[in-house]
Amino acid sequence: MQRGGKFLEGALRRGSLARSTGIARRAMASMTGRDALNSALDEELARDSRVFVLGEEVASYEGAYKVTKGLLKKYGEDRVVDTPITEAGFSGLATGAAFYGLKPVCEFMTFNFAMQGIDQIVNSAAKTLYMSSGDIKCPVVFRGPNGASAGVGAQHSQCFAAWYGSVPGLKVITPYDAEDNRGLLKAAIRDNNPVIFLENEIMYGKTFEVDDAVLDPEFTLPIGKAKIMREGKDATVVGYARSVDSSLIAAEELAKEGISVEVINLRTIRPMDYETIFKSLKKTGRLITVEEGWPQSGIGAEIGAAVLESEAMFFLDAPLVRVTGADLPTPYAKNLEDLAFPQAQDVVQGVKNALGQTIASAAATTI
Repeated sequence: MQRGGKFLEGALRRGSLARSTGIARRAMASMTGRDALNSALDEELARDSRVFVLGEEVASYEGAYKVTKGLLKKYGEDRVVDTPITEAGFSGLATGAAFYGLKPVCEFMTFNFAMQGIDQIVNSAAKTLYMSSGDIKCPVVFRGPNGASAGVGAQHSQCFAAWYGSVPGLKVITPYDAEDNRGLLKAAIRDNNPVIFLENEIMYGKTFEVDDAVLDPEFTLPIGKAKIMREGKDATVVGYARSVDSSLIAAEELAKEGISVEVINLRTIRPMDYETIFKSLKKTGRLITVEEGWPQSGIGAEIGAAVLESEAMFFLDAPLVRVTGADLPTPYAKNLEDLAFPQAQDVVQGVKNALGQTIASAAATTI
């Protein structure tokens, strides 16, 4: 009894301490990437009557990936619109609706199909604000899965981050987790510019912890601001979308060997948060970029060029290392497909390569 009494007394003291210091005792909620997108769409449709959703199978079928589940029943066919299989047509419809003050959210079943509508996206949505001297805004969001899924072949596995990231007039967002999906999609819908929102199909079903702030209907994230997912001191790893996942797994493995890696989630490709990248590089001295896209003219190449054009280059202790997708059309066979995209072990090796050389040794080897 005495021991039990002391235990109870200690528990009460700990509870009192938790209350006095504001330590939260509740478990964090969990949410899949898919549900985060769905809830963001639901809340923005409820918030603003100008918002509507359109795309192939988004209404009666509730979306090819169930991102629009329940929205037709709640908001009706005027605001959740099934379209014919004509990306050039409905991307133009979305762009025109945005010109007239509506806020369309246009879903592509995959961004590979958006190539059919790229003229509307680049030549109309992205350029009209400039060409109209700022008179005509285009608050449209083009969203859907981007990059590789699994076993869908070369024509359905391309990453368009670098493609759209090169276009002035567009904002390009690449969310990683549930927090990104909610906060950035809501911010994209509220923005007055055309936004390319590049999701990843494999991340739809992954579950993430989220706190109460993320679940707030008014929660948004700033477009153009990266997030440090893990702090470190030996090397900086920069990724976006699914590559953040492999980077975090790699950081865990490297920590077992005493290597401290800082992992940055870009979140946005255009505008890009160079300030966060440079600040981290100045701390660690080594930079590794990770992406599923092709190496030539990719996001890693853009980051590398930006480093060399700034004072951050003087803080490099070793050459930049790029971990990218293979420079070939995506193979269909699973064993080859796995080799075509960066895995955690590739990131581990990239970090070790960066740590194993210096600027001077690399230059000597090259000469």
